[in-house]
Amino acid sequence: MVLSAAGEPLELRELPVPEAGPGQVLLRVRACGVCRTDLHVVDGELARPKLPLVPGHQIVGETEDGRRLGVPWLGWTDGTCRYCRSGRENLCAAARFTGYDLDGGYAEYAVADERFCFPIPEDYPDEQAAPLLCAGLIGYRSLRLAGDGGRLGLYGFGAAAHIVAQVALHERRRLFGFVRAGDEDARGFALELGCEWAGWSDELPPEELDAAIVFAPVGALVPAALRALAKGGTVVCAGIHMSDIPSFPYELLWDERVVRSVANLTRRDGEEFLALAPQVPVRTHVETYRLEQANEALARLRSGGVRGAAVLQL
Repeated sequence: MVLSAAGEPLELRELPVPEAGPGQVLLRVRACGVCRTDLHVVDGELARPKLPLVPGHQIVGETEDGRRLGVPWLGWTDGTCRYCRSGRENLCAAARFTGYDLDGGYAEYAVADERFCFPIPEDYPDEQAAPLLCAGLIGYRSLRLAGDGGRLGLYGFGAAAHIVAQVALHERRRLFGFVRAGDEDARGFALELGCEWAGWSDELPPEELDAAIVFAPVGALVPAALRALAKGGTVVCAGIHMSDIPSFPYELLWDERVVRSVANLTRRDGEEFLALAPQVPVRTHVETYRLEQANEALARLRSGGVRGAAVLQL
């Protein structure tokens, strides 16, 4: 499936099988997750993708020698800049991203730099493993940056939140879920996954939060989350794109509250999370689509109709 221009539907095209270069592997794609980042790319909210582009960065594929590997968003870094040399390769200015700078997994075949691929845990079927590679990894990094506080709020209960909730409960945290006003299905999903309270995103929880992670790309949720925080708490903005954050009074930030973003991931994040996931164990809730149904999957994600994660199954 090919994106020719921002804002246009993906086109089903017959392309040559890509050739693996030095250090790369050729993968027969078995599944690819459909991520909100893909939606931002397709809708033109991330402005500089290579075009034409094969989207998709939650790839589960099989190598020519039979190994099952996962390909995440971070596809290449230079390894020499001050960020790479200080363990912050996620901030590398020269980084190249799968399904953005590099063709991704909405296809039968893909190539990837083997250094940035992860072995897939054996207990996970392809479609269950795919969401771990972005929703899981970004969620995991967000959770680490949120700190160790026991009362955690999750704003937006999609693919990432439904994975993070399972990890947070494994760590014996208390969960509070926030969903779009009136979305009873999402509220019920949050409660099913272990939130002790779930309500609308403009409501205050019954107790102050030690941390909140904002997964929904809605800037107005940042001051809403700050209002719910205890002193010294942290709001983590977990998305790659967000609408403008409205102005808010300084008193919401006072008392050492913190607002921070999460950018991309590191290979260490992937190694840690994919080792942890089977111990929890994380179980992903997925809706599967055929490759040629990619536009349908994106439309359902855009409308907020996906429960858990959407995955293209090949």
